[in-house]
Amino acid sequence: MRHLLRIVPTCWILNCATLGPIGHVGKMPGTLGSFVGLIYYTLLFHSFTPTNYLLGCLVSFYLACVICNEAEIILRKKDPSCVILDEMVAMPFCFIGMQKSMQQYPVWLFMLLGFILFRIFDILKPLGIKQIQVLKGGLGIVLDDVVAALIVCIILHILFCVVL
Repeated sequence: MRHLLRIVPTCWILNCATLGPIGHVGKMPGTLGSFVGLIYYTLLFHSFTPTNYLLGCLVSFYLACVICNEAEIILRKKDPSCVILDEMVAMPFCFIGMQKSMQQYPVWLFMLLGFILFRIFDILKPLGIKQIQVLKGGLGIVLDDVVAALIVCIILHILFCVVL
């Protein structure tokens, strides 16, 4: 894949990694990236079948790893804060297996809880999530967010089984 990316313009890679100008806005670009992730989830994943949902998550994860890796090389900085593609790609992982529940209860409730919990886990990085960032390149950039999102997914499943 590295050879393919040599023909892709640097500005394209950086614009994908930073979600255009969004990664350069404000002091908390990760929060904006997560919000874009909710839109990404709504437009693509919400209506997917379970198989397509998982396939979409895996393809997004792989592409984000490749793009974030290249952005890190171009910017010459480990996990730059302006690179927020990882937050966007991680958001659908928060809602794996929740489509039936989302049909019974207001979707906004799931999205709000998922967003808030994801930001908490992404910022604090508890439960060993921080150690994942030791991984080099795009994998380290993206995987910690995906693990945080998967933990949020488990919490949401438990919450909605117990509470509702």
